[in-house]
Amino acid sequence: MLNKITLNNLKIGAKFNLLLILVFIISILGSGIALSSVLQGRAQNEVTSQAQILIQMVNAVRNYTQNRIDPLLEPRLDTNPTFMPEVVPTFSSKEVFENFRKKPEFKNFFHKDATLNPTNLADKADNFETQLVERFRNEPNTLEITGFRKLSEGEVFYIARPLKITQEKCLRCHSTPDQAPKSQLVNYGSENGFGWQLNQIVSAQIISVPSQEIFANAKRTWILIMGLLITIFAIVVFLINFLIKKYVIQRIRRIEKIAQKVSVGDMTADFEESSNDEIGGLAEAFNRMKASLKIAMEMLNNQS
Repeated sequence: MLNKITLNNLKIGAKFNLLLILVFIISILGSGIALSSVLQGRAQNEVTSQAQILIQMVNAVRNYTQNRIDPLLEPRLDTNPTFMPEVVPTFSSKEVFENFRKKPEFKNFFHKDATLNPTNLADKADNFETQLVERFRNEPNTLEITGFRKLSEGEVFYIARPLKITQEKCLRCHSTPDQAPKSQLVNYGSENGFGWQLNQIVSAQIISVPSQEIFANAKRTWILIMGLLITIFAIVVFLINFLIKKYVIQRIRRIEKIAQKVSVGDMTADFEESSNDEIGGLAEAFNRMKASLKIAMEMLNNQS
């Protein structure tokens, strides 16, 4: 009730300003939320696209190694005095990715075939990666997991996919030590990387893409655009306020002042309005009312 009384006591200019400010605030808030959602979505799509491209590249290297390099080098595993890691798809993909990371702009991109029981301990899964592998094992229908993870280099977006043993020949190096090439045992020993089974998920293939800078850019873009929107809205509100004050409020105030003069008997005051709009029509109506009032007063004076 108090608010209603206070609002009724405000002049029309203040009411217009209050309404414009309310519209301004609602417009800015709505625009800010919508813009933030769009920019966040674009940033998410960008990091996802980068990760998808890299994981396809890594798999292309794995397939090439498995289909072209492995058949050429496998016959030499038993005769070669040293183990040739080039026959291992994981080794090839890791080497190619490390060459990719040598450029400074790609140093915070990461690839790992995180394995629970790897031959090379550099591929051993940490606690977070172990949970991914276990989830793939417990959820056979889950073919991809994505999300964000904090590393020492900053926050990254990751894509993880299960790696399953699908070919019998892969088990030669991973079933039991007595079946593995002697050169492999010399290089890596007989303690790790054995006991794998056909169709078993042994690893999670993980690609990590730095996301902090991309989302920071999205935030900076949001701040810049919101600054422009606030400036534009403020200019629009100022112009609307100026036009309303000049073409509506000031004209109404002139009519109000003349009406006050007429109300105390000053019949010489005239409601001057040359415009044909509603306010001009109101002034014309007041002039007719003044003329009628003048005639009525003259008639009363003559009778007395």
